[in-house]
Amino acid sequence: MKLIFASHNENKTAEIRQLLPAGIELLSLNDLNFQEEIIETSDTLEGNSNLKAAYIYSIFKLPCFADDSGLEVDFLQNRPGVYSARYAGEPKNDDNNMNKLLDDLKGIQHRKAQFRTVITLMLESATYSFEGIITGEITEQKIGVNGFGYDPIFRPIGEVKTFAQMSLKEKNSRSHRALALEKMISFLSLGKFSN
Repeated sequence: MKLIFASHNENKTAEIRQLLPAGIELLSLNDLNFQEEIIETSDTLEGNSNLKAAYIYSIFKLPCFADDSGLEVDFLQNRPGVYSARYAGEPKNDDNNMNKLLDDLKGIQHRKAQFRTVITLMLESATYSFEGIITGEITEQKIGVNGFGYDPIFRPIGEVKTFAQMSLKEKNSRSHRALALEKMISFLSLGKFSN
C-alpha cells in the first residue's frame, strides 16, 4: 500500500517511517521527485494541513496525508503557532527561531507551552483529521543536539529531558506528531485504507 506524505522534510519522514506498520510504503515528496514548495496560506494549522493534502492528492491521485505543527506558548497568546517555522522571519532557520523565542521569554517565569500537530488524511473523496498535543515548558537555554525545530528548548511535562536530548525512539513514544499519527494509524488499521 502506497501512502504519500506531503512533505519534503526528511526528518519528519524518518520519524513517521518508524511509526507506520508493515505493509504501508511511505513516499515523501522527495521520493516522488516533486520539488515544488507548497505555499501555506492559511492562518490555522488545520487549514495548512488540509491545503497541502488536497493539493498533492489532486496531482498524484494516491492516498496521502499532510501535517502542520506549531509551538503554542501560553505567555505569547499561543504564538508562534502556525508561524512557528518562520517565527524569526525569512529564510526559515531553527536557531534564529529559538533565539527569538528565548528573547521573547527573557525574565518570564510562566513558560508553559504545547506542541500541536494536525494531520489531514485524504482517501479517495473522503477527508479525515487527527490531532496530537503534548504540553510542556520552554527551557531558558538550548539543551541537546537531537531532533529539529524547537526540540532543544521544549521539555515535556513530567520529563527531565528536552526533545533534543531524547533518542528518536524516546521522542516518538510521546511527541505531538506521534500522538496524531497513532490516531491516523488506528483509523487505517480499521480497514478504511484501500489502494
